[in-house]
Amino acid sequence: MRRWLPAATAGATPRPAESRTLRLETVQVAVDDRVLLEDVSLDLDARRIAVIGANGSGKSTFARLLNGLMTPTSGTVTVHGLDVARDRAQVRRRVGFVFTDPDAQILLPTPAEDLALSLRGRPRDEVAVLVRETLERHGLGAHADVPATGLSGGQKQMLALAGVLLAEPALIVADEPTTLLDLRNARRIGDLLLAQEAQVLIVTHDLELAARCDVAILFDGGRVVGQGEPRRVVARYREMCA
Repeated sequence: MRRWLPAATAGATPRPAESRTLRLETVQVAVDDRVLLEDVSLDLDARRIAVIGANGSGKSTFARLLNGLMTPTSGTVTVHGLDVARDRAQVRRRVGFVFTDPDAQILLPTPAEDLALSLRGRPRDEVAVLVRETLERHGLGAHADVPATGLSGGQKQMLALAGVLLAEPALIVADEPTTLLDLRNARRIGDLLLAQEAQVLIVTHDLELAARCDVAILFDGGRVVGQGEPRRVVARYREMCA
């Protein structure tokens, strides 16, 4: 399985300063006879974006559009000025994707090997140093060479997120990254995501985490039904669920 994050390469050209705009224009996504998104238009440039709504509301479909895991049936999606359908390779170099289940993202037997995958193309000595520093920074230093399958759920999610961060994406899309975690680990992952300088979009059922973002988007029935200041959007969602 391919890891959906930017490939780090030695001597890569620095990214130009570009807007952080995520733009959808009259987007529809249909699979067979099911319409997953309908007439979605958004223009987002906030640094920390929360996406909330019930299961099946279209949140994850929206998130997967942003790095080409899904493509619109109609309409256009652009990420930082790049058309996701036309410039898919460039988009995937800019976007790091964090899945709900880290087992879908951890590809190699040990944490050290898995992190090294995010640094492929760099000198071996440099990779070794960066991997060691990253494992220590995220509390995984003692687990560098143990089977990744033996890590706890929180450790696995931290490893998956660390692998994405190592590649220094311009946009991090996290699809319900705390759903499978206990409260302590959910807070650790949430804190780490919100501390990033990169633009971060978090699909989440954690309404406290959503309220800490700069803007929130509310989906219902495949449509955007709320957008704006997070606490106001969260309050509307709570009313819908009452």
